[in-house]
Amino acid sequence: MTAGSITDLAIDCQHLTHRYGKFVAVDDLTLQVQAGETVGLLGPNGAGKTTAVRVLTTLTPVQHGTVSIFGLDAKRDTMDIRYNIGYVPQQLSIESALTGRQNVQWFARLYDVPRRQREARVNEALEAMNLLDVADNLAGTYSGGMVRRLELAQALVNRPSLLILDEPTVGLDPIARDGVWSQVQRMQDEFGMTVLLTTHYMEEADVLCDRVALMHHGKLQTVGSPTELKAAVGPDASLEDVFRHHAGSDLADDTPRPGLREIRSSRRTARRVS
Repeated sequence: MTAGSITDLAIDCQHLTHRYGKFVAVDDLTLQVQAGETVGLLGPNGAGKTTAVRVLTTLTPVQHGTVSIFGLDAKRDTMDIRYNIGYVPQQLSIESALTGRQNVQWFARLYDVPRRQREARVNEALEAMNLLDVADNLAGTYSGGMVRRLELAQALVNRPSLLILDEPTVGLDPIARDGVWSQVQRMQDEFGMTVLLTTHYMEEADVLCDRVALMHHGKLQTVGSPTELKAAVGPDASLEDVFRHHAGSDLADDTPRPGLREIRSSRRTARRVS
């Protein structure tokens, strides 16, 4: 079953609600993403973005509401959905003791890429991320930008119809960030991928996204093109102004705070990729 033959909607999320005990992480989220779009999911820490992403990637079950990916039901068609997506999480997902090639080969096996196609697919993904010349070096010797490109190669080895990126450039310098995004855009232009990304870099979302959806306290606050959303706030507004307009008034009061373990984990990640 191929995603492109099912529907023009890459993501159809209707009234998604997800709770952790009494805490409502995602509250009645309805969002549609067209095939071929690049959509940014924005919001402060604790807004519900990561929970929403985990549901969309089938890593977290749908509790309430419906989610479909290219017409595939996230409750029933979990494995079919996973074969159609590539996912780069916030935390590093490479094995530093393996070579770059071995890391991508591992993902090719996880995605059940046919054995006869596996070598060509691995080389294709490494070449797409400009890593073919260092593919046989240990991943632990890679720079931060190279590590992120290796993770993208892992996510692309199954030729996904939907690429989901959760804070893909956290901790990277501007040159490395530009390198990651240039490769993503090239792959999207070549293969028509749909891209859903979360980021705290407003300039990234402004330049890269066809539309952005902004969440706060688990709720979708607004959605539209960056141009539309900026114009709604004011004639000279930036996307950061849009962010503050919809989410900034009470951040100091009651936004859920990450625990010490999460802070330490984020700092370790930033140091590893810097």
